[in-house]
Amino acid sequence: MLLSLVVPCYNEEENIEPLYHSIQCAFHSLNMEYEVICVNDGSKDGTMKKLRELYAVDPGHIAIVGFSRNFGKEAALLAGLKHAKGDYVAIIDADLQQNPELVVEMLKILQDSDEYDCVAAYQEERRESRFMRICKKNGYKLMNRICETDFHTGASDFRVMRKIVKDAILDMPEYYRFSKGIFSWVGFPTYYMPYTAGERNAGESKWGFRKLLRYGMEGFFSFSTFPLKIASYIGAVTSAMAILYLIIVVIQKLAFSIDIPGYPTIIVLILFLGGVQLLILGIIGEYLARAYIQGKNRPIYIERESYEIKQQGYTSK
Repeated sequence: MLLSLVVPCYNEEENIEPLYHSIQCAFHSLNMEYEVICVNDGSKDGTMKKLRELYAVDPGHIAIVGFSRNFGKEAALLAGLKHAKGDYVAIIDADLQQNPELVVEMLKILQDSDEYDCVAAYQEERRESRFMRICKKNGYKLMNRICETDFHTGASDFRVMRKIVKDAILDMPEYYRFSKGIFSWVGFPTYYMPYTAGERNAGESKWGFRKLLRYGMEGFFSFSTFPLKIASYIGAVTSAMAILYLIIVVIQKLAFSIDIPGYPTIIVLILFLGGVQLLILGIIGEYLARAYIQGKNRPIYIERESYEIKQQGYTSK
C-alpha cells in the first residue's frame, strides 16, 4: 500500500460522498494503491450510514472506523494513524476545504526528495474574520515564546508524512493529545507548503472561538511547564512589593508621623494574596488533573465497529 488518507468525520453526512468522488478524481489516473480511512467520531447525523454505503460500493479503497461516542478529532486522528497501512500517510478534513489534488503534490515532493520526511500545508491568507486571524497569529507567537516546542505559524493537520513519522507519533501514548505540538515535537525534516483553503462544501465549521481557545489551552498545558513556573515569578514579585510597601509604611510612620489606615490595607492585601494563591492552585490543579487522568490508563477512544479494506462484512466491538 503506497498511501493512506486519514479522514476524521464528525457530522459530515453531506460531505462524505463529494469528498470520495474528489479523491477518486485525484488518484484514479495515478495507478497506485491507496486507501481512505474514514473515522466516524460519534456523529449524530447520517455520516455512518453514508460511509457504509460507500464501503459497499468500493471496499477496495474505503476503510471505516466507527467510535462508540464522540471522542474528539485528536482521538480520530490517532485511530486513523493506527489503521493506516500505507508507506505514506495523509491527513485531510472531510469538508473539502482541503483539495485532495494537493495531496498528490505533497506526495510527489516526498517521493522526489529524501531531504524531507513530512510535507505540511499552511494557509498564507485565511478566509476568516480579522479578529480570528489576530487571535491565531498572536496565539502562535505566545506558544512559541512559552513552549519548549516550536510551532510553525498557520501549519495545519493537513499533511503527508512517511511511515517513520507516523510510527514516531504512535509511540507517544499521552491521553491529552495536541496534534500540532506532537507533529513538531517528533521532529523530522518538514517542508511547509502554502495553500489556499476552499469553501466548506456543506454544514458549519466545528471550530468556533471557544473551542479554538480550549484547543490552544491544551497546547499550553501539554507542551509547556511555564504555567507552573508562574508561581515562582508571582511569589517573587509579591514578596518584593510587600517589602517595598513595608519600607514605605515605616518611613511614613517614623519620618512623617502619618497614621496608616489598617483595615482597608489588610482587606486589600488579603484579597490580593488570596486571589494569587487560588490562581496558582488552579494551575497546579490543571496539571494534577491531567496526571490523574493519564494514570487511569483509560483508552483514548473505543471502536464500535470497523470495516477493513477488501474484507466483506465488519467486526463489531
